[in-house]
Amino acid sequence: MNAIKSVLITGANAGLGFETARQMALRPEVEKVVLAARNEARLRAARAKLEQQTGRQVFEILVIDVADLDSVRAAANRLDTPVDAVVLNAGGVGGANPGARTLDGVTNIFAVNVLGHAAFVDRLLERNLINAVVLYAGSEAARGVKPMGIARPVLKSGSVDEFVSIADGTYGAEVDDLVHYGAVKLTAALWMASLARQRPDIRFVTMSPGGTSGTNGMDDLPFLKKVMFKYVGSTLMPLFGLMHSLDKGAKRFVDGLTDATFKTGRFYASGLGGPIGPIIDQATLYVDLTSDHAQQDNANVAIHRFIGEPEARRAPPIAEVA
Repeated sequence: MNAIKSVLITGANAGLGFETARQMALRPEVEKVVLAARNEARLRAARAKLEQQTGRQVFEILVIDVADLDSVRAAANRLDTPVDAVVLNAGGVGGANPGARTLDGVTNIFAVNVLGHAAFVDRLLERNLINAVVLYAGSEAARGVKPMGIARPVLKSGSVDEFVSIADGTYGAEVDDLVHYGAVKLTAALWMASLARQRPDIRFVTMSPGGTSGTNGMDDLPFLKKVMFKYVGSTLMPLFGLMHSLDKGAKRFVDGLTDATFKTGRFYASGLGGPIGPIIDQATLYVDLTSDHAQQDNANVAIHRFIGEPEARRAPPIAEVA
């Protein structure tokens, strides 16, 4: 595999995105890091800080709000040269009202974690702007974390309609918020696996950063939950082996980009012992995450019910698999 010389990272102004940009810029072969996020002022501040920390001027900025499909398409059209790798890192719990629906018909939590990224990747692939790797920031919640009391999301049928219910929030109305979040991230992991089978020329890797302190993903939780997860949790969870540092979480992303032994179409996360520790292929725990082609393609079809089929895939269309 050729070295990754250029990378675009969504949600790059803070947290895991910022740290991933820093670590990639410290690799001498990297010549360009595109910092993508929705707030231009914060992007400029992040670029200045990264230049200071790394001593390099390889950073560019791209304004994109992944929860807004118009912004996503505009950003994809502004990118004028290919990048070797894309990190789909922006996400979180979906703002103050994660279950509220956007104008596209999906919940806020689905829009920011899945829909915008799917539309962005569609457009970049149509324009031949990705050379080698797409890495999606997965979550341990997609396969459940028993030590943290997060149940595994259950798919009753794996049908297109079931994935549509995850997207529009009707699935989430029946389960705990964190289980709904896990179902959203599971849908994304299956979508990535579907893409991997369609585009063998590009590596599509879903990588969980693990339980990571110092991220911004929980900023929009209700006050008490935010305090518990972001402040109390970040203090106590490392003591119980349930959380590691920001640099370790970001290193998982860097390794996923630069190490070709992380295979296309696979979902990598920690083992069952908790949300940190050695990374393993989740197919060794849950076969359906990587080898159930029907669920993968059904997740993909469901996503595109809300954004439409990209030009490159309209013929032949993907049909639902029973």
